[in-house]
Amino acid sequence: MGQIRNILFVMYDQLRHDYLSCAGHPTMRTPNFDRLAAMGVRFSHTYVQSPICGASRMSFYTGRYVHSHGAAWNNFPLKVGEMTLGDHLRPIGVDSWLIGKTHMRADADGMARLGLAPDSVIGARVADCGFDVWVRDDGLVAEGPEGFYDTKRSPYNEWLKSQGYPAENAWHVHANSGVDDQGDIASGWLLSNALLPANIREEDSETPWLTDQAMEFMADRAGKAPWLCHLSYIKPHWPYIVPAPYNTLYSAADVVPVVRADAERVGAHPVFDAFMNNQPGQAFSRDGVRETVIPAYMGLIAQCDDQFGRLLDHLEATGQMDSTMIVVTSDHGDYLGDHWMGEKDLFHDPSVRIPLIIYDPRAQADATRGTVCDALVEAIDLAPTFVQAMGGKPAGHILEGRSLIPWLHGETPDWRDAVFSEYDYSGMAIAGNLGLTPRQARLFMVFDGRWKLIHAEGGFRPMLFDLETDPDELTDLGALPAHADTIARLQARLADWARRPAQRTTISDETIVNMRGKSRRHGIIIGAWGADELAPDLRAKLQGKPGADYRGS
Repeated sequence: MGQIRNILFVMYDQLRHDYLSCAGHPTMRTPNFDRLAAMGVRFSHTYVQSPICGASRMSFYTGRYVHSHGAAWNNFPLKVGEMTLGDHLRPIGVDSWLIGKTHMRADADGMARLGLAPDSVIGARVADCGFDVWVRDDGLVAEGPEGFYDTKRSPYNEWLKSQGYPAENAWHVHANSGVDDQGDIASGWLLSNALLPANIREEDSETPWLTDQAMEFMADRAGKAPWLCHLSYIKPHWPYIVPAPYNTLYSAADVVPVVRADAERVGAHPVFDAFMNNQPGQAFSRDGVRETVIPAYMGLIAQCDDQFGRLLDHLEATGQMDSTMIVVTSDHGDYLGDHWMGEKDLFHDPSVRIPLIIYDPRAQADATRGTVCDALVEAIDLAPTFVQAMGGKPAGHILEGRSLIPWLHGETPDWRDAVFSEYDYSGMAIAGNLGLTPRQARLFMVFDGRWKLIHAEGGFRPMLFDLETDPDELTDLGALPAHADTIARLQARLADWARRPAQRTTISDETIVNMRGKSRRHGIIIGAWGADELAPDLRAKLQGKPGADYRGS
């Protein structure tokens, strides 16, 4: 095994931690993800810093918690001054490239205030989350009565048209829709169409297209500067529809039993109740919906796994496997009907616990290959891991995560005792329905490995789950007086976390320590009564004869 020259940072969108065969799924088969797990370490308890795409990804890219970077929901701009992966890697000679999705919205007002032209090198990097862009496509070319959800040009949509697909929005008409019995568009937005094959040649669908882009990128960068390539797939994110043959790989017989209980609906926390009763929650609680949607979701994962195998084969064939760190993860999970919910709007494990597999090619990692690490890991740990892997020193006053290199190399570091996640749902209709202001519509999770506390602003009681006795999180203990001590302990832990000096990012702790007492060395003497109280070298500049005496002038 060699040294790390490049990092392939692969992220899937909405991939649940438990839908990989290496994680124990009883019917899902993911041989290529298993192949990576056998080469590296699978981190079994990895948590995102927010269960929503944009906020989660900004934490991955900045290495900071959500209320540190402030981009708390989709399309909330990332502040222009926030450092991202590229800012940490470029000073140590590593380029940082994007292929696929970021779900980042640029701070256009901040850029204008600072005079950063969007078409300048620095301006373009700021506008694309610090990456140089090979191809950026955020993957949601949705169109409604008020226009497109994403007004930026979609390179994938344009490429489909160049391949002869006739629709103006081929992303929807072909890549994400089927054809019904009458020959009409069967939109993938409608869950009832999930088992139809997408109306596209499989090799032209989104996942193969991005894989092709990645292989072209690697060929182009051969022999050039070391790189981190963030290959960010949109799938298995909805719309839940997949091209043949993947639409028939799985059936209702492969769908695992749903994790939910009638008791969850009785006396439910008001925020939980609101999410259970929104449209996704109601849909996934209906009979037959999971049996229709989940086989398509599994088919999308199977396609992702096959395409990931192409990447592994390419790295091996080109002799790059021994010099490339490979990371596979997801920006969040998906409820898929568990806990009476669709989407990913709360903090049960199906939503906030994600897959993470890391392959380190160096000999120091040989002892851990094929192992599982159960330590509490956060998404923000990847940024300092990347910096350390490439020979840099993580900036601890900026990066709030912790490098995973010690775990990869068989060490047992002094580690965290809890993980944290946040959710700002102030822009959702649910917040208005609950009568909440934007500052009140916020949730915070703290999980210590056994107890999971969810603190809700707005005057609500907390939620509490004991994953030791209730691993499926079916019983909310937050209203029970018997657990008041546990709630108080976790609320204190949350408060301690919230008091961290997260905004002091322009000066390191090391620099601050080295400043102690230095003002005296530069002539700032405060509180001394006489010179005899000072060391000789400190009083030297305070004493002696003046060049002239003007007192009598």
